[in-house]
Amino acid sequence: MFSLAEQFGAIDIYLFDQLLRGRIEPGMRVLDAGCGAGRNLVYLLQAGYEVFGVDMDPDAVESTRELAKQLAPSLPVGNFRVGAIESMPFPEAFADVVLSNAVLHFARDDEHFDAMLRGTWRVLKPGGMLFCRLASSIGIESQIERLSGRRYLLPDGSERYLVDEAQLMKITSKLGGELLDPLKTTVVQGQRSMTTWVVERR
Repeated sequence: MFSLAEQFGAIDIYLFDQLLRGRIEPGMRVLDAGCGAGRNLVYLLQAGYEVFGVDMDPDAVESTRELAKQLAPSLPVGNFRVGAIESMPFPEAFADVVLSNAVLHFARDDEHFDAMLRGTWRVLKPGGMLFCRLASSIGIESQIERLSGRRYLLPDGSERYLVDEAQLMKITSKLGGELLDPLKTTVVQGQRSMTTWVVERR
């Protein structure tokens, strides 16, 4: 019998919640935009989903390819590619589900954030779901230091591009999306704040 770790790897708990609620169903095409070494893909690969991934780090992409070879050897190696989020090497309306986990907060400025977001949204099918986890200022407003624009120094010493509720609601409307869940934010003991933003493309 497989352990939970063997079945799900180091999956984000909020992504796991979407699986439990049946929003990511077998047969769907799932694209991990900023896949890293594939931490969120273990279950999807083993369960036979049509999985794709892109990341700027060639070593990370190679690790994901190796993971896929072990867990889903029938998947083409070309499903996992090196590339920038803002110009992913996949066509428009390509995926039923796009994952963006701890990626967008690495934006350098507003222009870079918008480009990354447009690139992510472009590959999502109408009726598809964007699952996004990103750093925000929600709940730690008095503990962060603005560096420039929406770039902040966090109490944990990291620098991040931070969104807030008003910005995410405005973006959702501008994209022509609809929230599938209320925004959910986790504040990690005053050190950082991560918000889960789940949107359907109308």
